[in-house]
Amino acid sequence: MPASDFQPDFDRAGKLIAQGKFAEAEGCYREMLLRGEPREAILRALVELFLQSRRARDAVDTLVALTEEAPDSLYYYVRLGALLEGLNQPEAAIAHYQRLLQRQPAMAAAHFNLALLYKKVKRYESAVDAYEKAIGLGIDRVEEVYSNLGVLYSEMRNGVQARVQYQRALDINPAYLPALFNLAGLLEEAGERQEAITLYERVLAINSRHWDSLSRLAHVKKVMPGEAGLIERLVKGVENTAGVPAAQEGLYFALGKALDDLARYDDAFKAFKAANSLGQLRHPPYDRRVVEQAFEKIIKLINADWIQASSTDLTAAPIFICGMFRSGSTLVEQMLAAHPAIQAGGELDYLPWLVARKLAPYPERVAGTPKSELAELGKEYVSRVQAMFPDADNITDKQPENFLRLGLIKALFPRARIVYTKRNLPDNCLSVYFQQLDANLNYATDLDNTGHYYRQHERLMAHWQRCLGDAIYTVDYDELIQSPATVLRGLLAFLGLEWDERCLRFQQADAMVKTASVWQVRGELHSRSSGRWKHYAAHVGSPGAAAN
Repeated sequence: MPASDFQPDFDRAGKLIAQGKFAEAEGCYREMLLRGEPREAILRALVELFLQSRRARDAVDTLVALTEEAPDSLYYYVRLGALLEGLNQPEAAIAHYQRLLQRQPAMAAAHFNLALLYKKVKRYESAVDAYEKAIGLGIDRVEEVYSNLGVLYSEMRNGVQARVQYQRALDINPAYLPALFNLAGLLEEAGERQEAITLYERVLAINSRHWDSLSRLAHVKKVMPGEAGLIERLVKGVENTAGVPAAQEGLYFALGKALDDLARYDDAFKAFKAANSLGQLRHPPYDRRVVEQAFEKIIKLINADWIQASSTDLTAAPIFICGMFRSGSTLVEQMLAAHPAIQAGGELDYLPWLVARKLAPYPERVAGTPKSELAELGKEYVSRVQAMFPDADNITDKQPENFLRLGLIKALFPRARIVYTKRNLPDNCLSVYFQQLDANLNYATDLDNTGHYYRQHERLMAHWQRCLGDAIYTVDYDELIQSPATVLRGLLAFLGLEWDERCLRFQQADAMVKTASVWQVRGELHSRSSGRWKHYAAHVGSPGAAAN
């Protein structure tokens, strides 16, 4: 058939796609390929066909063919990388970018995209190197690269370098909002309150609708009675974000926090309730039966017999601090971090990330994993944490939801030290409800659901305590607040460390705090959070009544 028939046939295939006749359209395209029609155009059309018909694997294969057809075209690698990342195959995307850079080593944008992928798989040093190559090759909008480097160093717990990178971005573009906002957050983590406030106000002076900065102004300090102006700004922000649920949600949480500071508890609860109603829009529904079944599965599969049979020979003794969110784990970690022998790791996500990559689905896959594979996973965890804190002997991992994995943790690290933080149900649940949390914590936007999850977490912890006994040390939040020295002495003895008075002066320690509790643990110890639920008794009813 003459080559001049290409366009009519190509158009016909497009019409078939529009009619949902994907098989016929694919046949048309493949016929055109066989007779030697323009290959690149047809392969591009096939990619769209496969994406529309949800054949992601075929789309990947076709994009690979396009990178071979046009091996120097960044566009095809970008699409291929994004698709592979969406399929949770970032390492495959990395390999394709490396293939491109072997041909085009001076392609700055490819180095930048590769850095993003390295960060996703937590190959931090490689990400730093890729960003620096992009800078050295003269990439456009270099302030974005420096700001990304700041975020990267912050995740690597290197606050000094993070600050350097943000400042480099601002030296190039003083009005670059991501660098200003991220630097303000870094200053918060370092306890530099006024400096952070100044930067948030600087962001708002550039863009008065930067709602995240306005929200942070309420969280960075205790709002005092004379600061009605901030309340007015937050209320106006809520009004101006009608129809923008993500922004309005954060502003409602900030308004609730400010009103709580002012002891306007009825108004505060209204704001928190509005915030959580918006939060439900981005959360999947909470199904109590599914949650109960998930916890039951862990209890059934990861039991004392499995832990004993699966325990590795690793001698590493990491410190895991876990429990419900908002149960006092940050306070415990900061107290311990004031001890000269302990380094605070914060909410490290290495273990859940490794489990998701290598032991999914959890716990089914875990129960059948050979001891040798568990040992390799444990070694990888240790090597990654040690790379982040090369000079530390005792590193805390304060990922709260590691309570879901305590049996696995004890099998991976028989010498692991596990600290469980516990807080009474009404205070804990209310504190969760008052905090904007990730979408995967879908119980958090409803007090009754939070109470239900709390009871399930208690059930699982009772199982771990039966399995592990004295290997778990429980810290009760209220007891810690009332008698910090007594509780800390017992905790340090459990960790095999000598008593150190500096643990009682933890606020003076030079440590980053990378959690939502940053300012709660920067102040003096107080008992205001114990029994906090009583201020809201008219709204929450009988604590725990609907939790079962």
